[in-house]
Amino acid sequence: MERRTGRERGFGWRLLPLAILAIILLVRPASALDDGDCLGCHNDPDMTSEKNGEEISLFVDEAQFAASSHASNGCTSCHTDAKVKGDEHPVPLKSVNCGKCHADVESIYRKSLHGQALAKNDPFAPYCHDCHGKHDILPASSQKSRIFILNVPATCGRCHREGSAMTKTHDIPAKNIIENYSMSMHGEGLTRKGLTVTAVCSSCHTSHNVQPHTNPESSISRQNVSKTCMKCHANIEQTHVKIVRGELWEKEPEKVPACVECHAPHKARRVLYEDSMNNAYCLNCHANPELKKIEADGSERSLFMDMSRFEASVHAEKRIACVKCHVNMDHTKNPVCQGSGKVDCAICHAGQTDNYNASIHGQLAAKGDRNAPLCTDCHGKHEVQARTNPESPTFARNVPELCGKCHREGEKAALRYTGPEKDIVRHYKESIHGKGLAESGLMVSATCTSCHTAHLILPEKDPQSTVNRANVLNTCATCHLGIAETFKTSIHSELVSKTDKKLPLCHDCHTSHAIRRVDVPAFRLLILEECGTCHASETETYFDTYHGKASLLSGGEKTAKCSDCHGDHDILPAYYTKSRLSRQNVVETCRTCHPNSNRKFTGYLTHATHHDKEKYPYLYYTFWAMSSLLIGTFAFFGVHTLFWIPRSFRERFKRRRQHSHERFFE
Repeated sequence: MERRTGRERGFGWRLLPLAILAIILLVRPASALDDGDCLGCHNDPDMTSEKNGEEISLFVDEAQFAASSHASNGCTSCHTDAKVKGDEHPVPLKSVNCGKCHADVESIYRKSLHGQALAKNDPFAPYCHDCHGKHDILPASSQKSRIFILNVPATCGRCHREGSAMTKTHDIPAKNIIENYSMSMHGEGLTRKGLTVTAVCSSCHTSHNVQPHTNPESSISRQNVSKTCMKCHANIEQTHVKIVRGELWEKEPEKVPACVECHAPHKARRVLYEDSMNNAYCLNCHANPELKKIEADGSERSLFMDMSRFEASVHAEKRIACVKCHVNMDHTKNPVCQGSGKVDCAICHAGQTDNYNASIHGQLAAKGDRNAPLCTDCHGKHEVQARTNPESPTFARNVPELCGKCHREGEKAALRYTGPEKDIVRHYKESIHGKGLAESGLMVSATCTSCHTAHLILPEKDPQSTVNRANVLNTCATCHLGIAETFKTSIHSELVSKTDKKLPLCHDCHTSHAIRRVDVPAFRLLILEECGTCHASETETYFDTYHGKASLLSGGEKTAKCSDCHGDHDILPAYYTKSRLSRQNVVETCRTCHPNSNRKFTGYLTHATHHDKEKYPYLYYTFWAMSSLLIGTFAFFGVHTLFWIPRSFRERFKRRRQHSHERFFE
């Protein structure tokens, strides 16, 4: 027997793995295609196919696919019919069924506007890959994803941009959606400021359950749009507390305007939900001039609605339907408006109504006072105009006449007023405010509502009143802010002068309604009288001075008055550095009228009086010394004269007798 060498035995062992591998390869079944097999063909950019007569690319970018969310799933997880044994798969492959893995999303999509369009074989119906892509699908958090928040408008705009094939072939009620969105607050936040928290298409319309607003289940239907908005605007009730009565959001949402009826979701466009009872429905009855209602007391009240007046109103401009004001319509009644009650303006004007209820007007109305003005007395009914409309009774130029209907002398409000102000409307019209408004056409001039407010009108004694002494400075400051700030630094301000005495305010010097220009002679002549109300002694001493005597002799309008030296709103005692009469400023103050003034000139004691021993002792004692000297002199020589007169007569008689005697004896 031939013995094999060790080298020969080692060579045999080395061939054993190859033999086993060959056996495995020969006996294994045909395996399914893997990603490598797929990309072996589809990695070719020129690989195409034909579908419905059009050439389509079958190229798959290997790098994009590797970076996609589905890279780990493999090609055959979506293209299930490609999972075949062997090297070839059926051609063409079936459409990918995303619902296999995303069943819940597909269920929602099938019920959506997009899904319904797909079921009708609408060629423009979007499917999953139109929004998410095919082999380059990325998560929504990826900035490269088509559904990343910054990219959503562009993704939706591929179909919804004005002028696209879809918008040309479909009746889309909204126009220029993408363009308007880009100009809206949401769009500007997204495109200009890069805010990823701002609302995009899917924020309101949802991603997959896109429904028309007429569908009650839609996220933008009347019933749901507020909830949709509140996903971002959580404090919607608190934010609108001055506009909409808060409790209506919860209790009677049908009475409250939907968000998009006031806020255009796509800029320059307002969404109005069609009601079954539109204006035309109401006019079926109310267009009849003979339509009347018999009141409980037997009187008649016209229910005629002049549509021409309404169409010129601000409500018509904002497309507010009849039933927005006349709520509580009931289909079970005939007519549907039977017993609907009065219009509640607070539904849309909550803040104004709250103020009105707290005002003296509202308090009187609550007491049933027939003279109390209501909303319609100032704003009208169906012809309500915006206050910016020159034809509106609440337009600034028309406000005095509007208020004068009740507050003019002799009218109902003036008759019940017992305060010191009389003939208010006439005085206002003659004031600088009234003339500025009526004669100069200055719409910034103060009117009644500028001081008393439009709705929260309260008596002057009420601490909440804008014309209460505690608030009047702030009220004037709304127009005269600079003056008010200066006044607060003066000795007349309670911030500077700590005293229990009454300090003057704006209306103490300028009056409330008969306010005049300060640079006219009539006002200058009143300065001493106004200042003398509080500074009587200083006013008296003024007339002892050269200025005072010149004022009395010349009529006074050109001579220096209190404000010329002390200032008007910036009055401070002379010991304040900022005072016009301080050592630092007094020369310049005097030079206003006396250009050659110097330090010596300003030593003149303006208000010096010999009556004030405490303030001017030298002058006091000098006056009395000189007066005593004068009186003593006159008294001495007066007495001397009195004694001298009888003696003078005696001497005269004596000389006369002596002369007569001498002539007799001669």
